[in-house]
Amino acid sequence: MQESGIIIPVRLTRSKGESVIRIHGITKEYFMGHAVIQALRKVDLLIRRNEYLAIMGPSGSGKSTLMNMLGCLDTPTTGTYEFNGKDVASMEDDELAAIRNKEIGFVFQTFNLLPRSTSLQNVELPLIYAGLSRNERLIRAEQALASVGLAERMYHKPNELSGGQRQRVAIARALVNNPSIILADEPTGNLDSKTGQEIMNLFESLYATGNTIVVVTHEEIIARHARRVVRLRDGLIESDRENIED
Repeated sequence: MQESGIIIPVRLTRSKGESVIRIHGITKEYFMGHAVIQALRKVDLLIRRNEYLAIMGPSGSGKSTLMNMLGCLDTPTTGTYEFNGKDVASMEDDELAAIRNKEIGFVFQTFNLLPRSTSLQNVELPLIYAGLSRNERLIRAEQALASVGLAERMYHKPNELSGGQRQRVAIARALVNNPSIILADEPTGNLDSKTGQEIMNLFESLYATGNTIVVVTHEEIIARHARRVVRLRDGLIESDRENIED
C-alpha cells in the first residue's frame, strides 16, 4: 500500500473488533521516601484490534504510566492485563520480550536510539532479535528508512542527525517488524508541522491496513486523528469517547 509516497506492507490481522488488550482494576504505586504516589487508580480499559486510540491528560495524569503498562514495559501494583486473551502476569520473560519485539512497535519522544550505531543499524536491531537473515534485515531496514524520507541518512549516527531526523529513525525502527500494535508517546513532539503531518498520515495508513494505533499526546490536533480518545486525570479515566468529526 502507498500513501503520500510512503510504502506500507499489508498486514493480515485477526478479525476487526477482537480484543487485543484488556486491563481491569490496574493500579500503579511508586514510593518517594515515605510517600506513596498513585500513578494509576483502578483503571479499566478495553482496546480492540484495528482501533485508533489517543490517550490524553495533563502532566502527572498517568498517561505515560498507562502506556508503559500497555507496552509490557512495566507491571501493575494490582489488577490484571490480558494481551490477546492471555494474562501478561503469567508470561515468561522470553515471551514478554517476543511480544515487545514482534507485536508492538514503540515510538518514544526521546528517540531511544543507540548513539554509536548508524540509522540503518538502529532500524535493523528488532530484526536481529526476530532472527531474520542479514540480507532480509538490510532490505527491510533500508525500505523503512526510505519510507520516512531518510534514504540519504542511512549511515549517519544520531549525533549527525537533526532532532526530527532522529525521531524518523525511531519511527522506522518501530515499523520495521510490521507490528500489529503501534504505541507512540508524543510522536510528533520534536517534528516540524509538515513532517508531523506526514507521520500522522503514516499512522492513518497503518490503521487502514489493520494495525492498532495507540498515541499518547497532549496535543488536541494530534488526538483528532484518532477514532477514540481516552482522557486521564489524577490516575483515573475521566472520559472515553468516540472521536466524531464535525
